[in-house]
Amino acid sequence: MLNAMTIDVEDYFHVSNFEDCIPRGEWDFMPLRVEESTRKTLEVLSVYGVRATFFVLGWVAERLSHLIREIRAAGHEVASHGHDHRLAFDMTPEEFRADIRRSKAAIEDAIGERVYGYRATSYSFLRKNLWCLKVLAEEGFLYDSSIFPVYHDRYGIPEWDRFPSMVSEGGYTICEVPPSTIRLFGHNIPMAGGGYLRLLPVWFLERGIRSINTAEGMPAVVYIHPWEFDAEQPRIRTPFLRGFRHYNNIRNTEKKISHLLKNFSFGPVCEAIDIKGMAR
Repeated sequence: MLNAMTIDVEDYFHVSNFEDCIPRGEWDFMPLRVEESTRKTLEVLSVYGVRATFFVLGWVAERLSHLIREIRAAGHEVASHGHDHRLAFDMTPEEFRADIRRSKAAIEDAIGERVYGYRATSYSFLRKNLWCLKVLAEEGFLYDSSIFPVYHDRYGIPEWDRFPSMVSEGGYTICEVPPSTIRLFGHNIPMAGGGYLRLLPVWFLERGIRSINTAEGMPAVVYIHPWEFDAEQPRIRTPFLRGFRHYNNIRNTEKKISHLLKNFSFGPVCEAIDIKGMAR
């Protein structure tokens, strides 16, 4: 079965865990490491002949358009990760629409193609801001990957469908593609990306994906960030929990991802999931 490999293209200083430490007004003065770390990600994918979906931050696309063209030239799908890495639930509908429009324009200008997929900063679609899905549909997006069906202190809708499904409400239709979870002790357990992937043993990740594929007959949706391949990135002074989430086991990211790429089939969202077919 073809699973979806997704990459959130942002630099280490963009992450929500550091928003109190590195204000947006200082971003242009920070040394960029995203170009090198993204190329490292492309290299690892190339070794295993895997194409993925790259959810690109518009801020990055405006400054490194050549990098976005490299991603597309390598055969990967390019999608939007918003522009300023703001949490969606902190924005008004007008602010959210302006943010996704700017990101979409920057990416489409870089690659000369339409963008159809979106993933919000830190999976920040909650019950209170599901209006974001309608705005995305109105702006021409076919799918979203922003709803994490888990309990978390900052994000998540735990009762949401764990697998890709069409959302049709209020005159709009869009496909929602949640990152993968497994059912354990009556709860959805996150396991297929970011800090969860770095924290959990590789045998658990492998069993989780295999269970999703065989027992449930569905593709897994895995996610990672280029900065997770950058073990030499500057260490930011931040509260313990935030620092743990960002730096935990970062030196083993490449090893774990390589193991998964070797043992499972992966592709971009647009191939792993029949979004257009689901819409019919």
